[in-house]
Amino acid sequence: MSHLNGKVAVVTGGNSGIGYSTAKKLKEEGAQVIITGRSAEKVNVAAAELGVTGITADVLELAAIDAAVNQVKADFGHVDILFVNAGIFLPAPIGQTTEDLFDQQMDINLKGAVFTIEKFLPILKDGGSIINLSSINAYTGMPNTSIYGASKAALNSYTRTAATELAPRKIRVNAVNPGPVYTPIFSKTGMSEDQLNGMAAAMQNRIPLKRYGKPEDIAELVAFLASDRASFITGAEYNIDGGTNVNPLLVS
Repeated sequence: MSHLNGKVAVVTGGNSGIGYSTAKKLKEEGAQVIITGRSAEKVNVAAAELGVTGITADVLELAAIDAAVNQVKADFGHVDILFVNAGIFLPAPIGQTTEDLFDQQMDINLKGAVFTIEKFLPILKDGGSIINLSSINAYTGMPNTSIYGASKAALNSYTRTAATELAPRKIRVNAVNPGPVYTPIFSKTGMSEDQLNGMAAAMQNRIPLKRYGKPEDIAELVAFLASDRASFITGAEYNIDGGTNVNPLLVS
C-alpha cells in the first residue's frame, strides 16, 4: 500500500547507504523524491538508478543548501518530508582528537543538519515531517566515538526543541538512532580492512540479535515516521539497533 502518494520528500546524503535505501523506500511508498549529496557524479548515478531527482549540495556550504532549496521550490513548489541523513563518522580516542576531526563531525553532523532544516523550513508544508538521522552513540559512551557521539547527542536535543517549536504548524520532528548498520560510512574512516573487519566482528558479537542492521531496516522506520501512520508522534527518538543500546557488554 502506498502511504506517501502526492508527497514530496528530500533526502540529504541520498546517494548511498541509509539515504539511498530510504529514497528508494519513499519512492515505493508513492513520494516524489529528491536526493542531495556533495559528489555530483555519485548523486547523478544514484538518482538515475533510483529514478528520482538529484541535486548536488554539500551541507558544509550554506549557499549550496540555499541553491538546493531554490531548485526544489522551483521544480516542486514545496516539501512534505525532510530526511536529514547526511553525516560523517571519524573515530578517535580521547587524547588524539584533532581540531580537524572535531570540526568535520560537528560541521556536518550538527551544523549541516541544523541549517538544512533552517533553509528548507520556509518551503516545508504545515503538517510535514522532519526525520533526523542520529545514532545510539549519542548515549552508549562507546570508545573512540566521543565527538561523533556528542554531535549526535546535540542533534537529538535540537530535535526535541524543534518538535516543540514547530508543533503549531503541525510539523513533526523525530530522530532515528541506528546501531551498527552496514553502510559505506565505515570505509571512509581511514581504518584498514583488517581493523574494520575486527571492529565488525567484535560489535556483532555484542548485538543481542547477533547481526548488523541493514539500510533497508532504517528506511522502513523512516518511511513510517514520514507517513500519517505516525501522525501523533513528534519529539521522539527511536533506537533501531538490534538491542545494542540495552546490552551491558557494549563497552566491555
